[in-house]
Amino acid sequence: MTFLSATLSRVKPSPTIAMTAKAADLKAAGRDVIGLSAGEPDFDTPQNIKDAAVAAIAAGKTKYTAPDGIPELKQAVCAKMKRDHGLEYTPAQISVGTGGKQTLYNALMATLNDGDEVVIPAPYWVSYPDMVLLAGGTPVVVETTLENNFKLTAEQLEAAITPQTKWFIFNSPSNPTGAGYSRDELQALTDVLMRHPHVWIMSDDMYEHLAYDGFEFCTPAEVEPGLYDRTLTCNGVSKAYAMTGWRIGYAAGPVEVIAAMRKIQSQSTSNPCSVSQWAAVEALNGTQSFLAPNNVTFKRRRDLVVRMLSEIDGITCPTPEGAFYVYPSIAGLIGKTTPAGTKIDSDEAFATALLEEADVAVVFGAAFGLSPNFRVSYATSDEALTEACTRIQRFCASLT
Repeated sequence: MTFLSATLSRVKPSPTIAMTAKAADLKAAGRDVIGLSAGEPDFDTPQNIKDAAVAAIAAGKTKYTAPDGIPELKQAVCAKMKRDHGLEYTPAQISVGTGGKQTLYNALMATLNDGDEVVIPAPYWVSYPDMVLLAGGTPVVVETTLENNFKLTAEQLEAAITPQTKWFIFNSPSNPTGAGYSRDELQALTDVLMRHPHVWIMSDDMYEHLAYDGFEFCTPAEVEPGLYDRTLTCNGVSKAYAMTGWRIGYAAGPVEVIAAMRKIQSQSTSNPCSVSQWAAVEALNGTQSFLAPNNVTFKRRRDLVVRMLSEIDGITCPTPEGAFYVYPSIAGLIGKTTPAGTKIDSDEAFATALLEEADVAVVFGAAFGLSPNFRVSYATSDEALTEACTRIQRFCASLT
């Protein structure tokens, strides 16, 4: 009899973390590896946010807090939701967790029963299906297409909903594709959801501030107020505020669900880091002036990567509306062979060979539920991106 839980067999380790770790091992061994696998901005946390953390330490704000966040941070989230989306929330409707991932996980753990289904468009963030499985639910994966810019259609959503559907997980702009849904595209989805009152919406808005070419972000409860009472809007400070290591995420939703999430968190991690919470208060309440110049940099990097990858025969690379990822198709490279003799029979084989033979780390598409593709994170310097894309071009040209 095995000592480990049977639940463990239902999930797999994060492929993005695994690829990043493998690249780090090769770097430690002296290889000149360029990592494009981690979803982490290379910008430093803004100074005003760091100063707020230092001030919190100096003021002795280093004790336990309420399990799901200090009142000041909950108030800041309420103000942000009103300011950015016109949505009214009270602190009792806010949950603060140790990163965006915990808020999603808490919600699923607090609401899913055996047999409950969760509709997840693919490609998806790698953790969605596994968190559903850990919570005892059943992921229902709906594959999108490159031709539709990796966006779920209303018809696909309608076809995926059954009497057992409990949640629809929605992510825009998307990890891994960067695809952003316009207001009209989102309205088409919310129209479907209005016809199915038993389905709740989990909106992952983590990349809302990372949008380009005039794309205007909107969130489901903002587009369709009729969904307010069954929408959990999830976000955090990791990406736009370059605070990945600070580990602060939050969710806004119905009091009943937030209370259930609080119960889960009180018996697992308890409160997020107190100092990080005070830094997040400043992030949400303080100046937002750095967002626009950061986005100028991200857009320039996006355009560089899309241009260089699009020059490769066998690769199709759409231009995303937001986030800091591209998700090229390698359909034209499947079946080819590398100079070292590796057969490119899958996107995993492509990503592995690219790392081992060209010293570039990306994440293979199967990890995100849609192949044959790979994800590039362009949240690194122009110089590193140019060199990495040159290596990818050279690697692909060498395939026979």
